[in-house]
Amino acid sequence: MQILAATRTPFTRMGSSLSALSAAELGRHAASALLTEIGIDPATLDEVIIGCVCQPVDAANIARVIALKSGVPMAVPAVTVHRNCASGMESITTAAERIAAGRGGLYLVGGVDSMSNVPLLYRKSAVQKFTRLSKAKTFDQRLGVFTSFRPADFSPVIGLKLGLSDPVSGLNMGETAELLAREFNISREEQDAFAVASQHKASAGREFLNEEISPAHIRGQVVDTDDGIRDDSSVEKLAKLKPVFNRTTGTVTAGNSSQITDGAVMMLVATDEKAAELGIEPLGRLTGYAYTGCDPKRMGLGPVKAIAEANRLTGLSLGDADTIEINEAFAAQVLACCKALSDPGYASRAGLENPLGEIPAEKLNPHGGAIALGHPVGATGSRLVYTALHQLQKNGGKRALTSLCVGGGQGAALWLETN
Repeated sequence: MQILAATRTPFTRMGSSLSALSAAELGRHAASALLTEIGIDPATLDEVIIGCVCQPVDAANIARVIALKSGVPMAVPAVTVHRNCASGMESITTAAERIAAGRGGLYLVGGVDSMSNVPLLYRKSAVQKFTRLSKAKTFDQRLGVFTSFRPADFSPVIGLKLGLSDPVSGLNMGETAELLAREFNISREEQDAFAVASQHKASAGREFLNEEISPAHIRGQVVDTDDGIRDDSSVEKLAKLKPVFNRTTGTVTAGNSSQITDGAVMMLVATDEKAAELGIEPLGRLTGYAYTGCDPKRMGLGPVKAIAEANRLTGLSLGDADTIEINEAFAAQVLACCKALSDPGYASRAGLENPLGEIPAEKLNPHGGAIALGHPVGATGSRLVYTALHQLQKNGGKRALTSLCVGGGQGAALWLETN
């Protein structure tokens, strides 16, 4: 399957410059920009497939909402896919499966999330009382319900916090990173050094990253760059931050974790025949992929077995990749994956019989990752693919490997190559 073209919004911190836009509006912006730039007739699309994790209640099947708002005709169907952090990749591989089945030749795919707009929720006790209030028929009945409310009923439940917690393991995502840091003997200093390197690579690569972005115009202001990059990041500054998930012995901080972010990524994918018909020189092609499961408590190890399976299916190895993108959910998580991939003493902990090899530092996330750029969960998988292909085009490489861990205990890995 050919990946013809892509664009994305800037990735901006929760509550900052893109927070006024809903997820549907973020997606509309990226989709409209891509369709306009490429100049294709939206009526020629076979389907729109978009990943979203924090799915808004006021835009059910958000892919359909984005499609219609972007000028895609009503006759073109749309579907929203959800595989937690791999939702953006899921949109790509779902289109690939449609193409392999002969169901179509041209798809708009991608991912979106506005983490700024994940709602606060009423507690169950308050919901029950509001329900009783709606059914009360007399003044005395309504007064009785009103007087039963307590201040605790109005203490909000944070929807984003719930979404970033795993109901099976009982751990939030940061706690799973703490577990890996202990089990893989990854120090606070190692995590902070990795995080600083991510920030510095992103800072040095601003021009490269800005080439991926379609600027957004919001209330008279132009938002045209990722705002999570800290040019002045240092190990000394990160060392001053307190652990977030284990206050006493923890090592995972806000500085060595991915940022909570808003953003959208859109891509056009097609068959070889459709690409030739349109006369578009593709960014590259998807050559193989795999999704695998793992222990939800150790969800950060998801990339390890997914990469192993993708390698098995394609016959490729880590050494065949000119660039590798592994999502930086947490510095501890990426470092644990690197140890499991290369060290026989740790490989078995991630379910491997033998290590797959070492990832050279210069090949891993060469322009930084989610620690610097942010992690709008539904969009990240698509961004990894776009950035990897962008890197290949810039440096003349042939193959790229992209991977990420998935909340709930899964991993995803996609092999890509240029034409």
